[in-house]
Amino acid sequence: MMPRTVLSRCARLAKQVPLECARSTKHSVHRGMSSVTIPPPACMLRPLVAPFRYLFGPGPSNVPPRILAAGGRPIIGHMHSEMFEIMNDIKKGIQYAFQTSNNMTLAMSGSGHTAMECAVFNIVEPGESVLVAVNGIWGERVAEIAERMGAKVHTLVKTPGGYFTNAEIEQALAKHKPVLFFLAHGESSAGLVHPVDGIGEMCHKYNCLLLVDSVASLGAAPLLMDQQNIDILYTGSQKALNAPPGTAPVSFSERACHKMFNRKTKPVSYLLDMTHLSNYWGNDGKPDRIYHHTGPVSGFFALRESLAILAETGLEKSWRHHKEVAEYLWKGLEDLDLKLFIKDRDLRLPSVTTIAIPEGYNWKELLAYIMKHHQIEFTGGLGPSVGMVLRIGLMGYNCNKANAAMALAALEDGLKQCRKTKA
Repeated sequence: MMPRTVLSRCARLAKQVPLECARSTKHSVHRGMSSVTIPPPACMLRPLVAPFRYLFGPGPSNVPPRILAAGGRPIIGHMHSEMFEIMNDIKKGIQYAFQTSNNMTLAMSGSGHTAMECAVFNIVEPGESVLVAVNGIWGERVAEIAERMGAKVHTLVKTPGGYFTNAEIEQALAKHKPVLFFLAHGESSAGLVHPVDGIGEMCHKYNCLLLVDSVASLGAAPLLMDQQNIDILYTGSQKALNAPPGTAPVSFSERACHKMFNRKTKPVSYLLDMTHLSNYWGNDGKPDRIYHHTGPVSGFFALRESLAILAETGLEKSWRHHKEVAEYLWKGLEDLDLKLFIKDRDLRLPSVTTIAIPEGYNWKELLAYIMKHHQIEFTGGLGPSVGMVLRIGLMGYNCNKANAAMALAALEDGLKQCRKTKA
């Protein structure tokens, strides 16, 4: 039993607390009334509401419960030793997904665009020549990024859905002598998966590095970084990897590291400077990691889980599964008398299928109807493919025949219910 003196002391303190709280509240209100002129917004006083949608567009895709649970775990400090272990796991998972033994492998704190800029900013110096294959929006983006930081940008251009022969690429390499050549492996704006074989060897023949975008293709279509002599490869977390948007795996070859760490000038971005990021990820051989920025702890939890799922599934099984579901979808679209935008089956991106906009339909009206009545997201084109295609994405967690059948039924209903009018 508690002694009587302690009880008496507690009673006295209890009487004092309301008085102290009242004084504190009085002073706080006085300070608030004298300085706060903008009231709390009404929307912030209501609970968050977000609808459930079937994300059957080009990304992000629906996140499976296991990855949602990983991202919802209590956070730890971004410089804790346990966090470094998780980052080490992520590095190994990326090495498996990319099929690379590169030491300089990490995940950027940001979307795929962050990795895109990181690659260009760290490899290219102002005044150097860069060659960019443009057959959709991603080549356009890289060309603009390189131009903004002062590179001499040269482009190989095809209409959306076009691809480049190795002979065309070699001719441009010989002519422009670039330090970097960019190619999108998965050009999601057109639904094209671009051949990569032989291009890395050609780039090295002309003392050029090969940069490849695999945001829409990683885990869905075969890609082998080391075997295909890719110098810099990056992807995003939100597509076939099925993590929430916000992290971007990237890897640099030894050849790329030699160029990157022997610059005459500093990269234009401090945040994306690989000198610092290599230390943050434990890739520079130094015993201690030094604070550079606060990484997205919950995002890294989710990314680690997504890479674990890919490792458990196996890359080859994942590639095969995406191809089988894509072929099921393609057959269903053809049965609806729709035309697939990419004619060559071998060049179709398994994760994002593009359909030529059916004649006479307003594509925006069609997509709005499907969203309203089926809670399914499809999208139109992006960049140069706007007004040319509809895009259906089935990747990772969403990649199964039941979802493909659901997508086909929604599209069939939309075609029946929407009026045939020109956009």
